Amino acid sequence: MGTFALLTLIWGTTWAVIRIGLEGIPPFAGVALRFAIASALLLILGLAMGVRFGRGRHEVGLWFANALLSFCTSYGVVYWVEQWVPSGLNSVLFATFPLFVAVLAHFALPGERLTPLSVIGILLGFGGVAVIFSEDFARLGGPRVAFAAVVMLVSPLVSSFATVAVKRWGREIHPVSLTAVPMGMASVIMGSLSLLLERDAEFSFDVTSVGALAYLAVLGSAVTFTLYFWMLRHVAATRLSIIAYLVPLMAVGIGTTVLDEPLTARTVAGSLLVVLGVALTVGSGGRRGGRE
Repeated sequence: MGTFALLTLIWGTTWAVIRIGLEGIPPFAGVALRFAIASALLLILGLAMGVRFGRGRHEVGLWFANALLSFCTSYGVVYWVEQWVPSGLNSVLFATFPLFVAVLAHFALPGERLTPLSVIGILLGFGGVAVIFSEDFARLGGPRVAFAAVVMLVSPLVSSFATVAVKRWGREIHPVSLTAVPMGMASVIMGSLSLLLERDAEFSFDVTSVGALAYLAVLGSAVTFTLYFWMLRHVAATRLSIIAYLVPLMAVGIGTTVLDEPLTARTVAGSLLVVLGVALTVGSGGRRGGRE
């Protein structure tokens, strides 16, 4: 229970910390540095544990799937979007991740078919997204917020494809291999994008930005992913998936109280519908999800 609470606490705070870190480090550079540090730590851990990298069937293919989808595209979108979208709202939009996974798993994974209750949960969750997008986004931070919020939905979508691929072909591959190597690959790709697209951006490696980077790399990536996969071996997936709808509740609270982010009645209503939809979908189908 202590490990579960720790995961929820860390992943619930990372959304706000990403926004804080962006004040000194541009988005793509932030992703590259975060995963470079996390990958190095996990590779050291893996070698110490005697993990054999690149020996499993489908392993290289899943490295690329995780690197390009879970870490490059998904996190690249999250960091870019958080320049305009409040961190709490961002976390709610990402909370649709288990809904996408449930739909994809229905067609790709035998034994993970949708139940009537999970269908209701999916419809309820995306209904919540519709309520959120009926909001006047100018009230939440300006004209760019609406477009950025739409782009944000790409993040949980691409992550769901990677997750289903890992579920289908990654059972015999060590979880450290599925995270450490793709994170390293992602750091190279995002670092290259940063050199091309952010060469004129301002960098400020002050105490705040470096502290945020360290928190996201060590606690928000290396520690959490290791603990998550460890728990997955000892705790039922259905129980562990509760993280998927506790994280956005915490993230919204932190964003509102700590970062003074705007929060409207319509956004609250839509967020609650998303969380309820995820709870029904996860509870009826045993889906996993929820991080950042």
